[in-house]
Amino acid sequence: MRKILILFLSVTLILSSCSKNSCSFQNDNIVAPVSEQQLVKAYLDSVGITATLNPSGFYYQVITPGTGATPGVCSHIDVTYTGKLPNGNVFDQQTNVFFTLGSLIEGWKKGVPLVKSGGQIKLYLPPTLGYGSSEVNTGTTVIPPNSILLFNISLLNVQ
Repeated sequence: MRKILILFLSVTLILSSCSKNSCSFQNDNIVAPVSEQQLVKAYLDSVGITATLNPSGFYYQVITPGTGATPGVCSHIDVTYTGKLPNGNVFDQQTNVFFTLGSLIEGWKKGVPLVKSGGQIKLYLPPTLGYGSSEVNTGTTVIPPNSILLFNISLLNVQ
C-alpha cells in the first residue's frame, strides 16, 4: 500500500511540474493620471476623433468587435498593427506577428482584450500606459519621453 501511495504522489508531482498552463503575467491596476488623460482627450478633440475612455485612462475605438476568443494576459496573440505618434510618424508596423499579451505595454494588456479574435481596435494611449518617461529608439523613429501613442491593431488569432 505504501509503494502505491509513493508511486501515486510521484506521478502527480511529475505531471503537475509539466503543466503548460503556468503563467507569471498578471493584470496590473495601473491608471493613467488625469493630466495625461486630458492630454489624450485634447489630442482627440483637435483631430475630430470620438473615442471611449477606459477606466484605466486610455481612449479606444472598436472598429470590428471580432467573434472568436477573447485574449487574457497569458494568451498568445497573432496581430497586425501600426504604432504612430500624434504627429503622424509611424514608429512601428508589423504584420502577422506573435506576442504573449502579458509581455507588452500596459495599454495593450488592457486594450486588446476589448476585442475578440478577428477584431480590430484603435488605442490612444497616455504615456503611463505606453513607454512612460523613457525615450525609445525603434531604429527608424525615436519615441520621445512622455509620448502619447496611437495604435491600430487587428487581432488575427488568440491561443
